[in-house]
Amino acid sequence: MSLPPLEMEQLGDQLFGALREIRMIEPLSERFPSITIEDGYNIQKRLIARRLKDGEKIIGKKIGVTSQAVMDMLKVNQPDFGQLTDKMIINHGSAIDMSTLIQPKAEGEIAFVLKHDLSGPGVTVTDVLRATEGVMACLEIVDSRIRDWKIKIQDTVADNASCGLIVLGDRMVDPRELDLYTTGMVLEKNGRIVGVGAGAATMGSPVIAIAWLANTLGALGLGLKAGEVILSGALSAMIPVAAGDVLNMSLAGIGRCSVRFD
Repeated sequence: MSLPPLEMEQLGDQLFGALREIRMIEPLSERFPSITIEDGYNIQKRLIARRLKDGEKIIGKKIGVTSQAVMDMLKVNQPDFGQLTDKMIINHGSAIDMSTLIQPKAEGEIAFVLKHDLSGPGVTVTDVLRATEGVMACLEIVDSRIRDWKIKIQDTVADNASCGLIVLGDRMVDPRELDLYTTGMVLEKNGRIVGVGAGAATMGSPVIAIAWLANTLGALGLGLKAGEVILSGALSAMIPVAAGDVLNMSLAGIGRCSVRFD
């Protein structure tokens, strides 16, 4: 049974308040056991509306829960998605002030930059490649407003798929020149390897993940727009970060991405 519309608006407002005040709230799924994934997306919609009203602009989307291990953990059989805004972008090689985050973790990903709109249903991997201007190395700094990461799928969906910040890499390359299925990633923290993976970790291929998102949004009357940045999903497990840490990620044939935490 869905939550009442007013309750969903209030929960979106609570998440917006937690975001702006850099604090945690109790899991929605514990407070409202009947909450559905659809409720989560309605709460996310309210959260994003508050962010836009506060001056942010949508610049893309992110796909989460793309690995089978995370799907199993959250007891779901499909990914989720969230919205990216201009306030989330961090430049390659820059520093992130830890006081602006709550309980951050990092993931290495492949980011797609679109040159044409993509609208489902019926979007294929060929359509995705045709619509893509280029791909880039990307570090997603995920952050949860839900206390101690005690999330179910409804919680992370409501919390904009646990979006924090995104760091885009040093260059963009044509995906048609690559085999994104086998593209390898190495993620280092303070000079030590903490994650390795390949494009196949994201639903078999990051291109498949982008097609899934376009078709899922199409069923909702939405689409991906030219110029948007789309994060295709994590290539290895999330890693915790703390002040003083330096992350370096490299993607074979694509480029590098680095950031430090102050």
